[in-house]
Amino acid sequence: MTAPSPQPRKPLPDGFIDQLRAIIGDRATLGEAIRSQHGQSETHFDPVLPDVVVFAHSTGEVVELVRLCIVAEVPIIPYGAGTSIEGNALPVHGGVTVDLSQMDAILAVHQEDFDCTVQAGVRREQLNEYLRDQGLFFPIDPGANATIGGMASTRASGTNAVRYGTMREAILSLRVVTPDGRDIRTARRARKSAAGYDLTRLMIGSEGTLGIITEITLRLHAIPEAISAAVCSFGTLQGAVDTVVQSIQIGVPLARVELLDDHQMRAVNRWSKLDYPELTTLFFEFHGSQSYVEEQVRTVEGIAALNGGGEFRWSNLPEERSKLWKARHEAYYAAVNMRPGAVGWVTDVCVPISRLAECITQTRADLDKVSLPATILGHVGDGNFHVIFSMDLNSAQELAEVEALNHRLVDRALAMDGTCTGEHGIGLGKQDCLIDELGDAVETMRLIKRALDPKNLFNPGKIFAV
Repeated sequence: MTAPSPQPRKPLPDGFIDQLRAIIGDRATLGEAIRSQHGQSETHFDPVLPDVVVFAHSTGEVVELVRLCIVAEVPIIPYGAGTSIEGNALPVHGGVTVDLSQMDAILAVHQEDFDCTVQAGVRREQLNEYLRDQGLFFPIDPGANATIGGMASTRASGTNAVRYGTMREAILSLRVVTPDGRDIRTARRARKSAAGYDLTRLMIGSEGTLGIITEITLRLHAIPEAISAAVCSFGTLQGAVDTVVQSIQIGVPLARVELLDDHQMRAVNRWSKLDYPELTTLFFEFHGSQSYVEEQVRTVEGIAALNGGGEFRWSNLPEERSKLWKARHEAYYAAVNMRPGAVGWVTDVCVPISRLAECITQTRADLDKVSLPATILGHVGDGNFHVIFSMDLNSAQELAEVEALNHRLVDRALAMDGTCTGEHGIGLGKQDCLIDELGDAVETMRLIKRALDPKNLFNPGKIFAV
């Protein structure tokens, strides 16, 4: 779970850059500033620079780039917005980073079928802005304004997952450039299919190790008639989690429900200039007709009261909702900046919701014993939560503490039949955890990787060692 150690890298072959520029022109850069930008992680991993960065504009260009890299045996790493958490896009073996962010066209919207097709570089917020006038929206919201291609590659999730699912459920079809340089489409637009292997699901979450996703066909949803947000504070973590679990168990279709512990609320108040009680707090959002939303709010308010909840503050004003969710989306930065000069290390696990209160309570007790600030927040409606450590990377003691805590958190989640990561992916940081979780199944993953990418050129060093 530590930062990546330098990996052996071969120098680029003679003439490779000239061949690259024959494909991509001046959109291939050796400049250190651009390479450094593409060698950074959102969290604690050390920078690792690619040899060259290229900005692709079409699937055809990606095909040509891949074929050139195959012949030259040069690693190739897809890159979107750079918001991944586990070092998923760091070029640890050097090579070519292919930035897909300029492939940002919305290719088609089929309003009557509730789906659309976009290029990999389209941003989540960009897509929803485009769809708004058609009465549609794309619900997957990981917080960051990530690219759709990156969200597919890491099997992203987020605040709406409790009602609308994750990227696994949201994707109908992918266009992928494979490690042998072919341009394939994994499925059609039909809502279901029994045609052959499910290549779509194979590519979702593969973190660029099995193919480079260039286009995505997505399920869309109608914008709800009414949307209301609510905030409620609790004296205990147990009361907050029980409110969520009981609401789900009686069938309340919560659109979003986020938990922020008292430490995280203190950070959010300071960062976002809010005045909420600095107690464990739930942020809710309810979707539906006006009457149905009001019914949901009343039901959950009653459950919260039975579990020690305080004032149930709710609003259907768009500006109030935007302010609330902006604060939630900036919670990571709020937590890290509670400590000047700190660097964030954020981790996540997911457990069955029946074990969630136990897992979070034990984790908070663990965190209260350490010497550095740490907060808990999470998408508790599906059993997923995060821990954010604000640490001094120059402190060997803090690094050892965080590594030990991270291991204990993962071990606790696995003992509850959970997973070592609900949405961040494996990347560099959780490769040992993947083996603990799935055992010999990881060898089956290696067999797939070797079959599709025998030269280990697609984002090498990620998910598991080959």
